[in-house]
Amino acid sequence: MSAGGCLADDMGLGKTIQALALLVSRSADGPALVVAPTSVGFNWVSEATRFAPTLNVQLFGAGDRDKIFKNLGSRDVIVTTYGLLHSEAKRFHDVDWHTAILDEAQAIKNAATQRSQAAMGLTADFRMIMTGTPLENHLGELWNLFQFINPGLLGSLEEFNERFAIPIERDGRSSARSHLKRLIQPFILRRMKIQVLQELPSRTEVTLQVKLSDDEAALYEALRQKAIDTLAKETDKRGEHLRILGQIMKLRRVCCHPDLVAPEAGVKSSRLELFSSTLDELLENNHKALVFSQFVDHLTILREELERKGVAYQYLDGSTPTKERKKRVEAFQNGEGEVFLISLKAGGSGLNLTAADYVLHMDPWWNPAVEDQASDRAHRIGQKRPVTIYRFVAQGTIEERIVELHAQKRDLADSLLDGSDISGRLSAKELLSMITP
Repeated sequence: MSAGGCLADDMGLGKTIQALALLVSRSADGPALVVAPTSVGFNWVSEATRFAPTLNVQLFGAGDRDKIFKNLGSRDVIVTTYGLLHSEAKRFHDVDWHTAILDEAQAIKNAATQRSQAAMGLTADFRMIMTGTPLENHLGELWNLFQFINPGLLGSLEEFNERFAIPIERDGRSSARSHLKRLIQPFILRRMKIQVLQELPSRTEVTLQVKLSDDEAALYEALRQKAIDTLAKETDKRGEHLRILGQIMKLRRVCCHPDLVAPEAGVKSSRLELFSSTLDELLENNHKALVFSQFVDHLTILREELERKGVAYQYLDGSTPTKERKKRVEAFQNGEGEVFLISLKAGGSGLNLTAADYVLHMDPWWNPAVEDQASDRAHRIGQKRPVTIYRFVAQGTIEERIVELHAQKRDLADSLLDGSDISGRLSAKELLSMITP
């Protein structure tokens, strides 16, 4: 096994593209494995299709799992999740991978976890980890990451604690810190956005896949079936379009948070959990974010989460008076608040919020042009940093249908730049097809 590496670039600097370039360069000599969080697996496949079409990339999980592993060879890349790496460990351990990559590798920072042990059991000629936060809580996490890419480089955990962790963390010894830096530096590539800033900042768009819990999925399916049954009983064609949109609205809202539709059910929100963990990483790296939602009561839930975490924020929706609106924008631009919560329609245009370099769209809008205009609050003249845009999309739901609609009906974009809804351009039959199998 050759020496491995850690790609630790700041978020939004194209770690996935760099990793794909590596996979292309090594693809002729054998199969590769990419392990990533569930929320970004789809992004790997779409980015590979766009930037590395010579690779045969397959998402492991659904379908015939045995077939995927048959006759693995050159140019084959399997993308899987940390959960499946653990549950299907034997299957992955039985393959001699030419390249193994762990995305968001802080997922294995704890050596005692089963996912870490499953990762350590992989056989690969070359190993690479990707993480914007190689060290989150303590040096023991860094040791475990290097144990994956370069086993033995930092000694055993006991030796590492004695030579580095205790002297650095407890005693503050600069000599130990310098020694550790010299050991690991040849194997780490880390760039911050500020280091690669160009005259015109780049704009990166990423879809974060939200995997619903079993309870959320059951609630969603119950509402979907109820919607179909309710609409089937209606015989009056007058108002059919609006009735379908009303049922679709319920499905869209339950995807945001179950409490928006069925608060009595007491079902937790996977989207809120993903939002919270994503925000933690952004704030740890000194980023500021604009957070958009089309539902004001969804913003209220996000607002409560920020208050629970003690995160300073600004807030704006359609009821915010003009004077107060200006005041809050200026406050955010002057450094008051790490997050700005904004309702999509109220803040989709007319705001200069270049203090933020991340934009989070918490729910997909019918019209991609509206989302783009909202994103442009940060990505505009005066912005000095690259801007990254995250779109949260729940797997297996109406939200995926809406995102597909963006691509399938992109020719509508020019006619919808005035902010009107794509939904108004669809027939009742087309709308109904979005909630039926």
